[in-house]
Amino acid sequence: MTKAGLAISVVFSSMAGFLLGVEEINTHTLKTLLMLAVGGYCMVGASNAYNQIIEKDLDALMDRTKNRPIPAGRMSVNTAFSIATVLAVLGIIILYNINEKSAMFGAISIFLYTSVYTPLKTKTPLSVFVGAFPGAIPFMLGWVAATGEFGIEAGTLFLIQFFWQFPHFWSIGWFLFEDYKKGGYFMLPSGKRDKTTAMQTLLYTLWLVVASVLPSFGYTGQLYLSGISTLIVLAMGVWMLLYAVKLYQQQTDKAAKSLMLVSVSYISLLQIVYVLDKFLR
Repeated sequence: MTKAGLAISVVFSSMAGFLLGVEEINTHTLKTLLMLAVGGYCMVGASNAYNQIIEKDLDALMDRTKNRPIPAGRMSVNTAFSIATVLAVLGIIILYNINEKSAMFGAISIFLYTSVYTPLKTKTPLSVFVGAFPGAIPFMLGWVAATGEFGIEAGTLFLIQFFWQFPHFWSIGWFLFEDYKKGGYFMLPSGKRDKTTAMQTLLYTLWLVVASVLPSFGYTGQLYLSGISTLIVLAMGVWMLLYAVKLYQQQTDKAAKSLMLVSVSYISLLQIVYVLDKFLR
């Protein structure tokens, strides 16, 4: 119900943002980091559970989702709703005990994901744009949890993960196109696996690379990236850009799946580089 793999990756982003925001590692910050991890998992788990309740009938139509607890008959809607609500309330309480802004952004994330993004998936390809907002919150949320402030630093972290959403989810939408079609989902910008979709994927990958090196120029407050780390991040960006170019050239499911896998590696490695750069320079 909580999509543990996805939830853990989201928590990882939040923890990376938190480590970028703290001034030092001590007992207090480690306790807060643990609270962020638990609270963040609860919030993501709640979003995923509410999502599965709303989409239960459509999930039953698609191969990748038909074995989820509700469409497979292993869990009732009432039980799923109870789990989702308990997780949401628990998550907000935990994040509130870190600071009010963390709880606010967590609540906004749940609302946008379940009440705006989820209904739009069967209406318009713009759902991916809307979904990119809650999807970009975790990295930024970590900084807010560490500092209690939303400034240029948190905004930059948000921007990076915001642009990342597009090549990641459009590549998924490409190789799962037929399965999504069974559920009536509109995930690709042109509605088709064509050059327009591939070109937009390429352009957003380029914007991601640009956003990822913004901290190198000294205009992002306390968020800064050293020269060596900038080169590493740029090299990773070129690596991902090459796979986006391959998708544009080949327009195949294989190329899309390769880009998706690279995108997952990219965002995780980027966050690791950012954190290491802060503590090792």
